[in-house]
Amino acid sequence: MTHPTSLPASTDPAQHPAVFAAAFNSGDPALLARVYEPGAVFVPAPGTTTTGPDLQRATAEFLALGLPITVRPRHTYVADDIALLIVDWEITGTTPDGAPVHLTGTATDVARRDPAGHWHYVIDNPFGIAGP
Repeated sequence: MTHPTSLPASTDPAQHPAVFAAAFNSGDPALLARVYEPGAVFVPAPGTTTTGPDLQRATAEFLALGLPITVRPRHTYVADDIALLIVDWEITGTTPDGAPVHLTGTATDVARRDPAGHWHYVIDNPFGIAGP
């Protein structure tokens, strides 16, 4: 994975999943953290939420797989400065230690536009309606 020093912030909520994927695929936890707003909630497993430093640790576990994510936005619904994003995603490949990985889901994510017009995740729920 490459480590760019910056990514363009999204001014279009429908493009935010692509910005997330680019940050994720960089492998850089600091870059990935920029797609979230302070206080954001991440759902690392169905029924489990995390925020703050625990959010960063949880996303780092996904980054540690060393595999890229692909995203396919399905729906984007916007009300003022809030957007609901329904996004199909997939992580497939072999980890650095040789373990096969195939993770998929349909995320139900909430993003908010900041005062500069850029979108950030408030809630990142990659497993959508999957049960615990």
